[in-house]
Amino acid sequence: EDDIIPRGYRHGDDLRRVHWRSTARYGELMVRREEQPQRARCTVLLDTRQVAYAGAGPDSAFEWAVSGAASALVHMLERGFAVRLLTDDGNAVPGEGSDGFAGSTQESADSAGLMLDTLAVVGHSDGGGLSRAHDVLRGSNEGLLIAFFGDLDEEQTSVAARMRQRAGAGVAFVLDSARWTGDSSPAGQAAAGRAEERLRQLREAGWTAVPVPPGAELPALWQLAGQLRADTESAGNGGPTGFPGGWS
Repeated sequence: EDDIIPRGYRHGDDLRRVHWRSTARYGELMVRREEQPQRARCTVLLDTRQVAYAGAGPDSAFEWAVSGAASALVHMLERGFAVRLLTDDGNAVPGEGSDGFAGSTQESADSAGLMLDTLAVVGHSDGGGLSRAHDVLRGSNEGLLIAFFGDLDEEQTSVAARMRQRAGAGVAFVLDSARWTGDSSPAGQAAAGRAEERLRQLREAGWTAVPVPPGAELPALWQLAGQLRADTESAGNGGPTGFPGGWS
C-alpha cells in the first residue's frame, strides 16, 4: 500500500481505483496507476540528407518520404506501439521519456501531433551520413525500425546495415534518384543498377527492403513488405518478426 504511486483523477476513471489516502493528502481526487504492460516499440527513421534526393516540389522523392514517415508513425500509434521519430541528424521526437518514445496510450494523440508538426516543417539536412542516427539506436532489440531512405552509397549502406542489427526488425523504403527523375541516360542506368545492389545488401543485412517507384502508394508497399517478410520466414532465413499489417 505504501508503494502505490497515484495520479490525478481523469474523466472516465473507475472510481473503484480511487486512492483515498492520497486523495486526503493532496486535497484532490487521486487514483491508483494501472500497471502498464510493456508496449511494443517502433522507430520511424526519416533520411533528410540533401545529397540523398534529387528534384523538388510536392511530387518529389523527398516529399514522398516525409509523407510516408507521417503515415507510418500514425499507423503504428493506432496499433498501440510506442513510437518515436528519428532523423539522420540524430534528433528524436517526441523525446519526452528517457528512451525518447511516446508514452502511454493517453499521450499518443499528443505525441502524434508533435511528430506531425515536426514533419510539416522538416527540411533537408546538410549532413552526408547516417552515423548520428545509428548512434541513437544504441541498444539492442529496439523493436521495429521503419526507415525511409534516399540514395545510399556504399558507405551509408554499410551504416544502414548496422542499424538493422540494433533493431528487432527492420523495414526500409528506398527512394533512388535515378528512378524518381526518370534518368534513362547511361549514367542513370548505372545509378539504377547500383540502387538494386544496395537493396540486395540491405536484405542480406536483415532488412525487408522495398524500392519506392514514383507515385507509389504506401499501403500497397506496406503489404508488399509484409509479403516479403513472410516469404523470408517461409524460406527459413529468420526474417523480421512482429510486422503489423492491416493498413487503413
